[in-house]
Amino acid sequence: MEVTEESTINETENSTMNDDTGTASEDIKATSLVPIDEYLAAGVHIGTQQKTQNMMKFVYRVRTDGLYVLDIQATDERIKLAASFLSKYDPQRILVVSARQYGQFPAKMFAKSIGAKSMVGRFIPGLLTNPKIENFYEPDVVIVTDPSGDAQVIQETVNVGVPVVALCDTNNMTSNVDFVIPTNNKGRKALSLVYWLLAKEIAKSNDSMFTYELEDFEIGV
Repeated sequence: MEVTEESTINETENSTMNDDTGTASEDIKATSLVPIDEYLAAGVHIGTQQKTQNMMKFVYRVRTDGLYVLDIQATDERIKLAASFLSKYDPQRILVVSARQYGQFPAKMFAKSIGAKSMVGRFIPGLLTNPKIENFYEPDVVIVTDPSGDAQVIQETVNVGVPVVALCDTNNMTSNVDFVIPTNNKGRKALSLVYWLLAKEIAKSNDSMFTYELEDFEIGV
């Protein structure tokens, strides 16, 4: 059973603040992209009740209810590293995709804010591999919101040799992902925060103006 930010964050807030981050929270207070409380409030660390071997290195602990909790410090560091990596590409050659509903709006805002391209909703097979298909596109790098929901996109990037940056939850396989950002990729607030931070850091790396606030990346239920 998957547990999203929407269904767990309120009922577990107190235990999360005290137990889920532990000493890791002290390590990133001075250098984190946003205050730790903002990561917690967005449920970025809330994983699922499943975990893969690929994602175990990003898991901070498992709660007594079987819910795996992601390491916020790792998430913060990986957002910074991913932004540095992505800033080396022409924004117009960056493609961001999201089949997952809660990822579609922040993915589109991410693309808009840095000048990238987005493809959200159902992905038409062949868009990255078949030049005869309408809207065929050749990106230099692809960002996926969920390796499970965006599996067709990842398969096509493998075929054309394009690197993949992926937002990965505890239950994701990462064998065809080049760069993992560990995060709750099912929660609305978590996805908004991660995409906003990633866009903001890319703009910072490129010395580009960034005028968007977190609220611009959020959409009501």
